[in-house]
Amino acid sequence: MGEPQRTIGYICPVCGKAVVVQRTAFQLAASDNVLPCPCGKSELTIIQMGDRCEITVPCLFCAKDHRVACSNEALLGQRLLALSCSASGLGCCYIGEEDAVFHAMEQLEAAVDKLRLDDAMDTRGVFLNEVVMGEVLAELKDIAQRGGIRCGCGSADYGVKVGYSAVDLVCARCGATLRLGTATPDDLDRLCAQTTLTIPGKKEP
Repeated sequence: MGEPQRTIGYICPVCGKAVVVQRTAFQLAASDNVLPCPCGKSELTIIQMGDRCEITVPCLFCAKDHRVACSNEALLGQRLLALSCSASGLGCCYIGEEDAVFHAMEQLEAAVDKLRLDDAMDTRGVFLNEVVMGEVLAELKDIAQRGGIRCGCGSADYGVKVGYSAVDLVCARCGATLRLGTATPDDLDRLCAQTTLTIPGKKEP
């Protein structure tokens, strides 16, 4: 049995190609890592900080670098660690097991292709996927009518913020947010499989 492998994927904002590389868990934990795109114009970096690391990802959607701190436990052990662009709600980097990362990257590339096609035809709508967004909002309404939406802080009051490719449930009491993707049919399937939704709020002492 060899050293456990971790797969890392992102889309280069300069050339637009998917970059998928593999590193062993030891390589990621032992030192800082720089994962450049073959075009040489962008790179993802992972800087080690003890039991945590700082990941800097070039983002195709907002053309900025996203800097995210995460635990090494998640970096090295999670089946799929997804880092999102807060401006678009879409994933910008995936780290984890090979099959999970490849599946996530395929979905991301499909979303990017749709964005490019919409831009080329000048048909970009209000939402990335109008059908999925409509179904997600209808499903949320059903869950809400059953009293199935609450926050970890104990509050049942929340607001709904609708974005281009995601819906945010925002707790009215503590301000915590739960983001639900609306980009692909898989996002809808995930929501339909849940009877209740919990915003990860701050629990009352």
